[in-house]
Amino acid sequence: MSTEYFGAESFTTADRAYVGSRFAEVRRAIFANPYRQVWGAPGDPPLPMQAVTLSSLLRGALSFGKGYMFREATARAVDSHADLRWGADGRGYRRLLHPNGVCLTGRWRITEATPYSGYFRQHSEALVVARYSTCCTETRRGHTRSLALAGKLFATTDVEHPELLRTAGFITQQDIAGESTDTINDAELRNAPDVHAWRRGGGLPILVITGLVFQLVDKEPAQRQLYPIAELGKTAGEPTLSPKFMRLRVAPEQPRIAGDALDFRDEVMAQIFDPGNPVPQRTLSFDIDVSEDGATRAGLARHVVIDHWQRIGRLIFDDAVVSFNGDHVIHFNHPTWRGDRNDPATATRVDGRRRS
Repeated sequence: MSTEYFGAESFTTADRAYVGSRFAEVRRAIFANPYRQVWGAPGDPPLPMQAVTLSSLLRGALSFGKGYMFREATARAVDSHADLRWGADGRGYRRLLHPNGVCLTGRWRITEATPYSGYFRQHSEALVVARYSTCCTETRRGHTRSLALAGKLFATTDVEHPELLRTAGFITQQDIAGESTDTINDAELRNAPDVHAWRRGGGLPILVITGLVFQLVDKEPAQRQLYPIAELGKTAGEPTLSPKFMRLRVAPEQPRIAGDALDFRDEVMAQIFDPGNPVPQRTLSFDIDVSEDGATRAGLARHVVIDHWQRIGRLIFDDAVVSFNGDHVIHFNHPTWRGDRNDPATATRVDGRRRS
């Protein structure tokens, strides 16, 4: 794909028509066109490295409104709940941020008692499709990068569930400006990440523009609230009770994958597959922790101090793929900010418009 191809960046009629998806269809889409037919096979082609560029984030900026592509893409990320965005030509869209990723499928399981609603309740289990990515171009260990995991829950455990289901998602990330963790085992992914801007180095203008545009379109540029999961499967009239903070960390029993300058996508694949064998051999699990106790310290950096984490369950992935559709077609909704995370009436954006 040409680096100048952008595709369906803005909100479209297909986004507006979304009423739900089937897990099996989303899974088939992301596994349809892998960059490598069998991961780790002899003669593997290199994985594509798609760049995050300042020019793409500024494309159309002089229009000061409609026509500013990154602003429209940001609004679409918040307004669209579509799970797959094929575009008019079936080639999807170019991710202006987080362009390089690996998709995973598995289960969301809440095993401990909680005070929360929806799929944060004890014994909740759902199918999940997720994407592990970096927010900028760098993918290799030994370099500053910001790893992230976004996921969408399907309120079923039947992989062939025939009905359309509206999904509920989460977005978690390391320090948005980057960290130097060598392995995914060391990464702490939170819905409220730190932002130590100086770590971005020459990419600082991209970080600044991203924050300003998200604040203009929605409100909160860094934290992603968790109410969609707390509202999944909730009965009408039942109050929403969502945790404030969530943390995902690779389970301690997972192996640490060796390799100098290893691409995180290869690291994720190695957790599940043996090289040259297309059949998954293992699972990759993340502990799910939540907390109500945290505060943000602002200044030269945004530092979110969170205490009293409670482990409530696990994300267990049993398959993964690095694919074109995983980079260009699957879509993850950024939930609009609510003044009260449990009250839909306090949402910042309603029907595609920002409340004043």
